[in-house]
Amino acid sequence: METTIALRLPRDAASVPLIREMLDGTLRSLGVDPQVRDDIELMLTEACSNVVKHAAPSDDYRVCAIVDDERCVIQVVDHGGGFDPRKIVDHGPGSEHGRGLQIMRALADDIRFANKHEDGAMVCLEKRLRYAPGAAGTHLMTT
Repeated sequence: METTIALRLPRDAASVPLIREMLDGTLRSLGVDPQVRDDIELMLTEACSNVVKHAAPSDDYRVCAIVDDERCVIQVVDHGGGFDPRKIVDHGPGSEHGRGLQIMRALADDIRFANKHEDGAMVCLEKRLRYAPGAAGTHLMTT
């Protein structure tokens, strides 16, 4: 079994909790370990918040989350000006801003970036899943 959530959202801060709650509810229903869910929630929040803050002149963005028995794959795609992740300055651990990419890199099992030639950017985050013993996800995903 595979579960997919795909949304086109306005580039507005209010959209971030919406997708975060939808994905967390799905993961919770499947019985994904709370620590893994927290990591996914934070990665998703950082990726979406970066779009809201930096993807001008884009009016909207897309989030697609695919959950299978082993992993959660999240793609966040905007239509802004794109960026070069190698040129992002790492801020110190005490900084209140500019740590989103560091956080995503620390929590994701795999992270990829792609630019669409002056027409936006894509961040792809992957996280291996662990389930609580007897969780619904362990039975549903293997059938």
